[in-house]
Amino acid sequence: MGQSLVQNYVHIVFSTKNREALIHPPYEQELHAYLGGVSNELECPVLIVGGYTDHVHILCLLSKKIALMTLIKKLKANSSKWIKAKDISLANFFWQDGYGAFSVNPSQVEVVINYIKNQHEHHRKKDFKTEYRAFLKKYKIAYKEEYVWD
Repeated sequence: MGQSLVQNYVHIVFSTKNREALIHPPYEQELHAYLGGVSNELECPVLIVGGYTDHVHILCLLSKKIALMTLIKKLKANSSKWIKAKDISLANFFWQDGYGAFSVNPSQVEVVINYIKNQHEHHRKKDFKTEYRAFLKKYKIAYKEEYVWD
């Protein structure tokens, strides 16, 4: 086979360090756009970026040219540096060390897009920890509670 063909939809989730509520207007939309730009530059086309005050969700197509770990490292490093320069109140902005990345069936892409679009509404009823535990359960990922949140 001469051509490499890849279509891996990935739903990425990561939070601010200690889940601090640091993502607010006017920087929230700018941060989402910036994360999308970084992903697009790395040839991982973004379908949507959203989130809430303490975390982000990114749905993208993972490029065949980059490892998932490298994509996330660049997303976090570049966006952290960028947001700190936006306002002195964000000088202590950091992302948590870990992340979640979940494969998405092409038939479920619209469902995930709508889920990410409705993060503010969703988080009126459920906090990030509850949401994230539900992802881990849905994808049958074994984890130790004490290591997920540090």
